[in-house]
Amino acid sequence: MIRVVLADDQSLVRAGFRMLLRSADGIEVVGEAEHGGEAVALARELRPDVVLMDLRMPEIDGLTAIRRIAADPALAAVRVVVLTTYTEDEDVYRALRAGAAGFLVKDIEPADLLHAVRVVAAGESLLAPAVTRAVIEGFLTRRPAPSAPSARPPADPFGALTEREREVVRLVGRGLSNGEIAGELSVSPLTAKTHVSRAMGKLGVRDRVRLVVLAYESGLVIPGSGRS
Repeated sequence: MIRVVLADDQSLVRAGFRMLLRSADGIEVVGEAEHGGEAVALARELRPDVVLMDLRMPEIDGLTAIRRIAADPALAAVRVVVLTTYTEDEDVYRALRAGAAGFLVKDIEPADLLHAVRVVAAGESLLAPAVTRAVIEGFLTRRPAPSAPSARPPADPFGALTEREREVVRLVGRGLSNGEIAGELSVSPLTAKTHVSRAMGKLGVRDRVRLVVLAYESGLVIPGSGRS
């Protein structure tokens, strides 16, 4: 059973998501929060698999709540997915940086929402939809210009990876799922998943969103081009 906490200050929004999630097999809504402070408290009390988190809430906003959940080692297994109305919202970029496993637009189709909850609960991030790739690329292209180069070249963050693991990270950075990576490399989905997990472990990232951001920031994948 996938246990979900809903965090949104609008009761009608929560009610709609609650009805949809409870209608699905294997998903249970275990708590609801009206602001970020309640969401963090419920995450600590209930240890849900997934928190669906709005960003614009009173008292403590969703971004602050995401940071608090991500910073708590006891909540490492809790996956936070942002609920937002606008895909170009600057707060979404900050949320990905803060520790969100991905985001959903509130007008998402019911079947897509249920699929997203299951994907995130299984340990993956919401990277397949084109809108997610666009947001990540937009976030990275809006970064401040780099400072003057130093005499010493930066260390390769991927130095510990094998060539196959580097290739897998490139494909993850392009938004491919484990199944698509398996097809690209002619390996089994389980083998692709193993390569992704090993790469994340070596790089010290907790999920695919941060793996993608690292791939873009390091130049392994070029924002906007789909090339690596």
